[in-house]
Amino acid sequence: MKAHNTRCDEGAAYRRLLIIFFASTLLSGVCRNQTFAQGTARTFLIGTDRYGPVDGKSREELQQQLAESVKVLEAQSAAMRLVAKLVGPSVVHIEAQTTGRRALQHGAARPVEEAGSGVFVKLGEKTCVLTNRHVIAGATPEKVRISLADGRVIQPQQIWSDPESDVAVMEVALADVVTATLGNSDAVDIGDFVLAFGSPFGLSHSVTFGIISGKGRRDLDLGDSGVRLQDFLQTDAAINPGNSGGPLVNLKGEIIGINTAIASSSGGNEGVGFAIPINTFLFTARQLVERGTVTRAFLGVTLDARFDFEAARAVGLQQRLGARVVTVTPDSPAAQAGIQPGDIVLRFDETVVESDAHLINLVNTSEVGKEVTLEVFRNGEMLKVKAVLAPRPTNSAS
Repeated sequence: MKAHNTRCDEGAAYRRLLIIFFASTLLSGVCRNQTFAQGTARTFLIGTDRYGPVDGKSREELQQQLAESVKVLEAQSAAMRLVAKLVGPSVVHIEAQTTGRRALQHGAARPVEEAGSGVFVKLGEKTCVLTNRHVIAGATPEKVRISLADGRVIQPQQIWSDPESDVAVMEVALADVVTATLGNSDAVDIGDFVLAFGSPFGLSHSVTFGIISGKGRRDLDLGDSGVRLQDFLQTDAAINPGNSGGPLVNLKGEIIGINTAIASSSGGNEGVGFAIPINTFLFTARQLVERGTVTRAFLGVTLDARFDFEAARAVGLQQRLGARVVTVTPDSPAAQAGIQPGDIVLRFDETVVESDAHLINLVNTSEVGKEVTLEVFRNGEMLKVKAVLAPRPTNSAS
């Protein structure tokens, strides 16, 4: 019996264990359900916090707030649309059979198809298309097709170009075309909004938007293009092959540059594009139209391209500015003004000279016969001298 009783006691204990197990399981399930419910509630609350309230009244208030906030962006967008409508009809697509540098194959010049962009402007009484020389290099008027925004296709009457600056101008016979307004690139500053017009990859009359990212870019490696005079505006507005020659425009719809080059490891846009400032472009373009050639000024100095920050500090300057003179050409404007080897030219009229390339560019974009005031640093002293610029001899930079 004892044993039986013992077995009966063990059976009762076993039943109690089963009851406890099921009770625990049930409670565990309830707890899990509560935890899941709580987790779901937390997830719902987090979602509500992240994306905003879901009730209609609150969302209506958000919609009203958004409508008020977006007015500034809509005004900016409206300005962009107006600029596009204003400038777009003056932009053209250009195709040319050229004998430029890309046409050199196996030692012989063979015509190749080049494509780019341009813009109609008035230069004096003439209607002209501004573009880059590399777009139409070596092409004759009958080998150039200019496609207008209204669908017409024309050919230029006359072509002028300058390899040193990559400037090209084409005169056309049409009078009933929309011409763009010319701006002042000297007034452009870093951070200004700009639009780039052109035909990237043949997609004519495209528009991109960005800012001026930099100024005075002068030491670009443009291969064997022959472009020696550089003073580019830098922009992050998307510029691609085919944009060359198209206008860079400010928010007033004025041309402040001509798109010319990109810095790219892939051949496409990487946010670093360059444009010739319109003032610099027009200095050359107007001479080409009026005289058929470009006459550049001459100061008569050779400059030290290795003049750096350490060299500037060594002579007593606090920062890297100016262009150091190495030699002075006898009987040149510089010699007549008293410029000496070792002088550091800090100002050219009112313009601070940033480097040797900057001074070269300033001289070459000045009128022959102009009297300029040069501020010179010599042996720890500041001097001012005056020089009258002469015509540049062949094979001379400044």
